[in-house]
Order: sequence, then structure tokens, then C-alpha cells
Amino acid sequence: MTGITILGATGSIGLNTLNVIKQHPQKFEVIALTANKQVSRLEQLCLEWSPRYAVMADADAAEQLEQRLKQQNSPVKVLSGTDALSFVSSLDEVSVIMAAIVGSAGLLPALAAAKTGKRILLANKEALVMSGQLFMDAVRENGAELLPIDSEHNAIFQCMPAVKMQGVTRILLTASGGPFRTTPIEQLDTVTPEQAVAHPNWNMGSKISVDSATMMNKGLEVIEACWLFTAKPEQIEVVIHPQSIIHSLVEYVDGSVLAQLGNPDMRTPIAHGLAWPERMSSGVASLNLFDIARLDFEAVDFQKFPCLQLAYDAMLAGGTSSTILNAANEIAVQAFLEGTLAFTKIPKIIENTLSQITGRIATSLEIILEDDKQARHLATQIVNQNI
Repeated sequence: MTGITILGATGSIGLNTLNVIKQHPQKFEVIALTANKQVSRLEQLCLEWSPRYAVMADADAAEQLEQRLKQQNSPVKVLSGTDALSFVSSLDEVSVIMAAIVGSAGLLPALAAAKTGKRILLANKEALVMSGQLFMDAVRENGAELLPIDSEHNAIFQCMPAVKMQGVTRILLTASGGPFRTTPIEQLDTVTPEQAVAHPNWNMGSKISVDSATMMNKGLEVIEACWLFTAKPEQIEVVIHPQSIIHSLVEYVDGSVLAQLGNPDMRTPIAHGLAWPERMSSGVASLNLFDIARLDFEAVDFQKFPCLQLAYDAMLAGGTSSTILNAANEIAVQAFLEGTLAFTKIPKIIENTLSQITGRIATSLEIILEDDKQARHLATQIVNQNI
């Protein structure tokens, strides 16, 4: 059986991963499950799956979980903190890591998995956005396998040639357009967090849903795609596709365009990553093209979605610019979710932060983390000035 650690087990990706694994009980053994503060959810998963380890990023939450599991006579060992996340990502008995922690908190455990040669199913964009070159170097130098789980990157992976970008002229990265695709730009000032997280096609966490609403999610995916497929930013075009049936396309020099289609269900790319290079059932319903009837495409309105342009600019600037972009975005999105920042101020916070901090060459993890910390501090100050 294949030992697996699921980083971010209580989120949508983590739960969908467990759903797929449940369909193949003879193939996988859950060694470790992790969460941030969701004690009740992780307790339920521990009782169901009996992993050897459970990790809470928050120490108080870990103490609560440990007490609850003791009352249930559960043998699961409870750990806490960043070091524990990295520990369960590098265990000898684990060969597959589902890296599904949202945000920058997912960087260090994903990097630990890369340094110990694991198969990394990457659903965390920030690992590559923050430390693209370092992360890819760690994967290559330690013989790790990196398989993308985001539906768009997984689609590109399936359509790519054996040698990355060989004969490829363009990557067409599809986007649903989020909940505000048809909302007039003058109405965006007053949208609420509840409206922003109501994604029309996908069931995601609140932070990722807001990123989808601003299209920063797609901007981070552009950066991620550059690192995953050794592509240049100008080779990646974002196309709005409201139905979310075509998950991305790859265009070749001879005029061929390959697309990967499927129902909008994350179990498809998860099953692909778990079974690769083979295939296995995911539990996803068969795609019915007659029910869909039509596939629409639109160009991106960069004036309406300035976060996407900011991401392109950060990737072109290089170094830690994308780290700064990501840090400022996380601060701004959190302020919006807390109701202290207007939706349209999110890109302004990011742009202001980028204008005041010059990105450096990312030669070490220390530099990356230093610039991340500086950007968060500055972005928080700018947010407070806007309240």
C-alpha cells in the first residue's frame, strides 16, 4: 500500500482526496492528516481513518485534539507547529504528499517533501509562487515527483508533450470568471464577502474563492504554470470559460490545440495524480456534452480584474516580486473577509506594497521569508491606513 500524508485534510481538496482514497482501500494507507484549527473536523477524520499522526498548525488546537482523542481511546499521535508539518511530510513510510494547505503556510512542508524525494501532489499555489526556482531545484536534486492538482495545471500536464514545451506555442489557461464576471465594474465597491465566496462552479475555501473573484487566483496560476512547465509569461493566455468544462488547453506549432475536459469536480485531477501514470476511478460523473450544449469563451477585462495584471508583472519582474505579491494579497484578502476593506481596495493594497518593496534575487529561503515578512508588515500598515 502507498503511504500518504494529507496536508490540509479538512479543506475541500483534503476531503476530496479522502473521498477518492476511500474508493481504493487496498491501494493507499493514510499515515498523517493535518489541519490548522479545525479540531472537530480533524477529530472525526482521525476516528474514521486512524492515521499514525495528526498535526494541528495551532498549538492550542492540538492540545484540544489530543484530549478529545484520548477520551476516544484513539492511538493517533498528535503534534503541532510548522516543524511537525514538515516532519509528517518527510516520513520514510510516506511516499505521496497531498500539499493542500492554503496560502504561504504550505511552503515549508511542501519543500520538506521535495527534499526527501516524495511524490508531491501540489494543490498549494504559493509554494511555487513564493519560491519557484528553489522549489523546482529541490524537486530535481532530490528525485522528487511534482504533479499538479489544480484543475487547470493538471489539464495542461495531461496535454503537454513528454519534453515540456517542445513544439508548444501557447498555453491557454481557462478561468470561470468567478461570481462577478457579469457584474458592472461600478458595483464592485460594495460587494460583500458572502457574495465573493459564492463561486458559481467550484466549492472552495473562502480565501481561494475571493482570489477567484478578483482573478488573483488565475494570476497565481500563471506564475505557477511558468515554473511547472518552463513557460514564459507571454506564452500563457488566460481565457474566461464560464462553464468550467475545458480546464485548460495547449497549442502546438502545427496548429493543433489539445484540451482536457471534465465536470468541475476536483476528484478528477486528484485521482489522476494519485494513480499517475496509470488511471483509476474517481467517482466523478461522466461528462454529458448534450446537457452542457455549449462552451463559451471571453477575453479578460484587465481593468475590471487588475490583480491578474499585477501577477503577470510580478512574474516578469522576477526574484521575490511574486513573494511580495502573494503576501500583500493574503493580508488584503483577510481584511476584506473580516469586513474592514472594500473589495476593490484589494488590488490597490497589493500594488502599493509592490511599489514600496523592491524584489530581490531569491537565492535562499531566508531571503524569501524575509521579503514575505516585510511585505506582510507593510501591507498591514497600508490596510490600516485605508480603514
